[in-house]
Amino acid sequence: MNNNITELNNRFSVDGIKFITGTGEMPVIEIANRFAAAKVALHGAHVMSYTPVGEDDLLWMSRSSWFEPNKPIRGGIPICWPWFGGHPTDSNLPSHGFARISEWQLESIELAAAGAHIIVLGLSDSKITRKMWNFAFKAELTVTVGAELRVELMMRNCDAQPFETGAALHNYFAVNDISQVKVSGLAGCAYLDTVDHNHKVQDGDICFPAETDNVYLDTAAEVIIHDNAQQRKISIAKNGSNSTVVWNPWCAKAARMPDFGDNEYTQMLCVETTNAESDTRTIHSGAEHRLETIISLV
Repeated sequence: MNNNITELNNRFSVDGIKFITGTGEMPVIEIANRFAAAKVALHGAHVMSYTPVGEDDLLWMSRSSWFEPNKPIRGGIPICWPWFGGHPTDSNLPSHGFARISEWQLESIELAAAGAHIIVLGLSDSKITRKMWNFAFKAELTVTVGAELRVELMMRNCDAQPFETGAALHNYFAVNDISQVKVSGLAGCAYLDTVDHNHKVQDGDICFPAETDNVYLDTAAEVIIHDNAQQRKISIAKNGSNSTVVWNPWCAKAARMPDFGDNEYTQMLCVETTNAESDTRTIHSGAEHRLETIISLV
């Protein structure tokens, strides 16, 4: 199906749903219901916004983000797949895989009985993906916009042989002042500090006095962002994941990233639902793996 705005509005006529042309001429789904408003770009199947009624947006977007073909969107919830981070053997391939820079197709929109919207987008292997990763696959992203935001990535192996994948729902959260934020739920967890490349154990809550890029291992725990300046708490629960990444680039790295404002690091924090490091998954022929993040206000 063509991702044409008029065609999309005609094909998916659902209360509370509108298709618009977003920044960079990209098709965007606008969702509004009694629980929340949200925006989802078809480029990368990218959730860009989730705003519960009466609240500020829980997700953060960079004002310097690219909105261009074959480039990722900075902020919201990028999909990192079929690998997380740099490619393990070929540095010329795109960081975090091709899912976040691919054009996904809208498969269905449903208004559930309780009033939430359920949106399903799909991506399958093509000549383009085969040049980067030579497997047959079907990926689906299901986004449920209700009293909580549920984002589930389904990865199915349609090939004759097994494949191994890393993945992440790379959640970017809006915070008022990173220096007044702490993260709970990971105390006692072993983690890899990728800034100084050492293995450590988390002592108490996570605070942010400098660049932070930690991969927490062997944890399926719910994590809470305590945004003291904003006087709110954001819960991140998950399924299909035994690793969690907590990231803030701080000033030096932010200045090096061309699609990230120099001072924007003070108002964002990533708490990512991942299959990273020892948590990568082998998916056998005909089988699938599901990775889900569940975001809500406490």
